[in-house]
Amino acid sequence: MRYARSISALSTLGLAAVIAAPGYAADFYRGKDVELTIGANPGGGYDGYARLTARFVAKHIPGTPTIVPRNRPGAGSRRALAWMLAKAKRDGTVFGAFFPSSLVDPLIRPKRSKYDVTKFNFLGSVNKTARQCIARKDAGVKKFSDLFNEELTIGATARGGSTRDFAVMLNKIIGTKFKVISGYRGSKGIMLAVERGEVQGLCGYAWSSLKKAKPHWAKGEEVNIFVTFTMEPHKPMEALGAEPIWKFLKTTRQRQIVEFFVKQQEFGRPYVAPPEVPAERVAILRNALKATWDSTEFRKGADKIGLDVNPISGPQIAKLLKELYALPKDLVKEIVATTKKPKKKKKKN
Repeated sequence: MRYARSISALSTLGLAAVIAAPGYAADFYRGKDVELTIGANPGGGYDGYARLTARFVAKHIPGTPTIVPRNRPGAGSRRALAWMLAKAKRDGTVFGAFFPSSLVDPLIRPKRSKYDVTKFNFLGSVNKTARQCIARKDAGVKKFSDLFNEELTIGATARGGSTRDFAVMLNKIIGTKFKVISGYRGSKGIMLAVERGEVQGLCGYAWSSLKKAKPHWAKGEEVNIFVTFTMEPHKPMEALGAEPIWKFLKTTRQRQIVEFFVKQQEFGRPYVAPPEVPAERVAILRNALKATWDSTEFRKGADKIGLDVNPISGPQIAKLLKELYALPKDLVKEIVATTKKPKKKKKKN
């Protein structure tokens, strides 16, 4: 509840700053370098969105600074967020793009993620993320219901990443048979492993990233897209035969757990600034990102490389985080249990 109250207060202050940002801050950025931290490996969807944003955002910042994209990958963006909280400049010359799971990790794993998300300034998200699971055409799993009887070996990153946690969670709450091989450094490595036949599929991957990285896969070539994770129906994937995950959930508790994971995708590509940045500079960054993502040139660039654009504001991110941090403790405890590493069965003598 402390997180929820703090996030609500930040949302209110942020709205006021956007409305009242004074013009005297405009010249601050003239001649400056501004780092756009990317909490992901090069070559993936998050990197693609961030680098496209970096191409156009400067012209929407008074003073037209130089935008310097810098990848700080590791631990599902948590390493980059921790760096931003502890070491990044607080003057408005640093902002970043992160995995949404990194913003909720302190809620479900407070011992591991010790940063306080309420201290960050939420700038906006470039789109809502739709996720899915895919399998090679030669895999035994052709549709989601097959997973109750047939094992599917998938590649994944580490705990805290959607490519791991979605599958592990489903194994625990509804009994699917994903065999999760974790430890890949990013989605690029996982897709290469799928192509080589080292693994049979990938789960919890973003639709917009799939369209960019493997456009032929997004057309249903070489792989089957068999389940979707979205709050609303996703017609392009469903047209390829994918079924919504909600169809396979039988209890209210199962739905609550899955909603926790899917709801984070409503702010699927979040951008934040460090704590203590002057409010007028937070407002400048928010307005610049909104203007960039709404611009014709950005959307043309995004369309050219297969990226979906569906922005939400910083205060909207704050509202969604408030809802997640206000979940009952017993539900949060159960959610935490769903992503823990399965215990190995003891061999009988």
